[in-house]
Amino acid sequence: MKLNLAGEAGALLDGCIVGYESVVRNVSAEAEAQSGRAYGGVVRMTKGDMVESIARSLLRAAWLGLGENPERMRFNLHPKYDIPIRREYAESIADADLRREMLANLGEYKIRHGTDIHAYVDGEFVLSVECKAYAENAMMKRILFDAFLLGTRFPNLRFALVQMESQLGGDYGSAEPGAAFGSRQTHTLMSHMDSVDLHVITLLEGDRKVDRPIHKPEFYKPLKRERLEKAAMFLAGLLRGAKSG
Repeated sequence: MKLNLAGEAGALLDGCIVGYESVVRNVSAEAEAQSGRAYGGVVRMTKGDMVESIARSLLRAAWLGLGENPERMRFNLHPKYDIPIRREYAESIADADLRREMLANLGEYKIRHGTDIHAYVDGEFVLSVECKAYAENAMMKRILFDAFLLGTRFPNLRFALVQMESQLGGDYGSAEPGAAFGSRQTHTLMSHMDSVDLHVITLLEGDRKVDRPIHKPEFYKPLKRERLEKAAMFLAGLLRGAKSG
């Protein structure tokens, strides 16, 4: 698959680098200046917003690189959908009174649920993206279950995790985005949620180290254009199967 990352698509990738540089070089000072808020909370929120912004730019660059009309794709940020209770569960309840109550009010048993970015093509929800400054396997359990819940309502949905750094183990931080073998622990978790085809995209090289935060100058890591291009290429592959026309 060829992807044209010149012009507007290339400018989006350059913008990712500019935005990343601005955040990691300034977030520490900005957090310290906000005396009414916890330093760690400001850093986490700012980094989280940065990853979402980069992920949206990568998706737009991927779509443009495929030569598609940008008007065909849109995003919904932090949306929520109703996920209903499974009728089979209600029918299996041993307590007769509770079972009757549940079955009589089945439509009231639901949760509101969504992920960080929902991408739509021609109005169809085609790709769910979770965005993390980093992920480790305790988080991965939640990410997989969140994807599973959405998949019960949208059976053809694709799933991606976009993370700046990886704490999952394996080679997520060393191999190019989307081409990693992954880690044994992560694949073990995935094996128990095999209805979810989750793709992990890591944007910075090397594993995350708890005592080496990238917003500290001595631990800074560059966000490389080549790695962004590979990430855009991989996302384009996920989007390519969306509706055409």
